[in-house]
Amino acid sequence: MVQQEDIVKDYLNMDLLRFTTAGSVDDGKSTLIGRLLYDSKAIFQDQLDAIEESTRRKGEEGVNLALLTDGLRAEREQGITIDVAYRYFHTPKRKFIIADTPGHIQYTRNMVTGASTADLAIILIDARNGVSEQTIRHAYIASLLQIRYMTVCVNKMDLVNYSEEIFNKIQSDFNKIAQKLHAKEILFVPICAKFGDNVVEKSTNMPWYKGSALITLLETIPVEKENLCAAARFPVQFVIRPMTDEFHDYRGYAGRVAGGTFHKGQDITVLPSGLQTKIESIDVFNKNVNEAYSTQSVTISLESDIDISRGNMIVPTTDIPCNSKDIEMMICWFNEKPLILRGKYIVKHTTNDVQCIISEIKSKININNLEHNFEDKNIRLNDIAHISIKTSKPLFYDPYEFNRITGSLILIDEGTNETVGAGMIIR
Repeated sequence: MVQQEDIVKDYLNMDLLRFTTAGSVDDGKSTLIGRLLYDSKAIFQDQLDAIEESTRRKGEEGVNLALLTDGLRAEREQGITIDVAYRYFHTPKRKFIIADTPGHIQYTRNMVTGASTADLAIILIDARNGVSEQTIRHAYIASLLQIRYMTVCVNKMDLVNYSEEIFNKIQSDFNKIAQKLHAKEILFVPICAKFGDNVVEKSTNMPWYKGSALITLLETIPVEKENLCAAARFPVQFVIRPMTDEFHDYRGYAGRVAGGTFHKGQDITVLPSGLQTKIESIDVFNKNVNEAYSTQSVTISLESDIDISRGNMIVPTTDIPCNSKDIEMMICWFNEKPLILRGKYIVKHTTNDVQCIISEIKSKININNLEHNFEDKNIRLNDIAHISIKTSKPLFYDPYEFNRITGSLILIDEGTNETVGAGMIIR
């Protein structure tokens, strides 16, 4: 019993790495994830039996490991990824959450969704095709989303006779693009996901590659808890008033800590009112704790009775966020209807909803060379642009480079209620 408790404790204390796969269609993203799960013994026997049977029904040879992540019927029928598929596994060294994202250009918005919380991006490239437009688009989006680590996997090396020359050419081409990205570190691995070369075990087919297998890189890349070091932010989601005999006078503010840490007795300011008080207590379920940290869902009660509602933000009195109606940001456009200059949209920022207009289109990114085009102001589906908006009331935010939660927002079409764009605030 003690040994079992120790195993559970060790598992809970493991580092967690969130990573996403990206790249062009048919580069082998789902197959790579299937191979990682298969070779790391993270697949149950009934799952393996099911995909073997599906592979036989489709008349294919071997085992199609991509079926492990392609869960929608349309995905299995077409052999593509449409939705974001999340998978969980662990090795003796680390826990992982994988987001398998689509490669098709029309599903770029799903790629943004899957990558938004990732610590690392795996960019897959088909060795036969080299760097494509969609490869560049996904790498640039990963950079915009402040994903600090990229691992470029040159896949299907078996189809180019495991050529070192072709691998070096792709590495050189990608490095030219990488000069305009913000990745902290970019690593290159030649792989064959179908047969497992350099995925979990080093390949004997590529003795010229002196680096580590992919799983070793995933186990050793540092996991940086950037939001723990960020300024403390607490967007209020819900006001809790039990009104019971036991908690007759209790008033708590529930939400998820969006950065930094809060502690009992801390001097805080409530925005937008600007009223100041101290934290009286912090509750997690039925337990009272002394401290709340980034990503933790808690309920905070204050020493003073202040009028607070959903959309307000609790922050340290010594560290107030930016406050403005004029927001400058990079946006990924998700909708078939183009962005309309002076058009009206709804902004969803943390727990706050406000109206806005697009006040200026500054430039559009040329996805082929990642240069800013200051002449073309037509922003359509999957375009990336630098814009400014004016909101109906001030937003309290941090630039995206300092806080990925308070520095991000989405735009919603007022008429259709569709999400039309995702923005990363610059200032």
